Amino acid sequence: MGIPLQRLFSTFANGWPGVGLLIQRLITAAALVHYATIRLRETSHVASSAPHLIAAGAGVLLLVGLWTPLAGAVLTAAEIWIVLSGDCGFWMPLVLASMGASLAMIGPGAWSFDARLFGRKQIKTLSS
Repeated sequence: MGIPLQRLFSTFANGWPGVGLLIQRLITAAALVHYATIRLRETSHVASSAPHLIAAGAGVLLLVGLWTPLAGAVLTAAEIWIVLSGDCGFWMPLVLASMGASLAMIGPGAWSFDARLFGRKQIKTLSS
């Protein structure tokens, strides 16, 4: 008899909740890459684009669902950095920060690398 073992998250949502998390990850990553691309076109200073590039990198990790808690936390910090810098508006970075925080807390869902790496496992025990 196997004992179920699960790490990182209480569940890896499957079905419609899993689809919802997949859509949330896709939309968040697309928005982050889009805004980083716009920022790079607008300015020639890489230093002022650093938080956008960091957020886009976290977005790529969220896109595939790899290291979701870390990527969500980094995304949240980068977007708060953008809000506090005051050069790119207020609402969109705030929305993206909340998306990153919610993904970090909820998890990536069943269709992710995290689910494959850290999902439900079975521990085979020797019964006497």
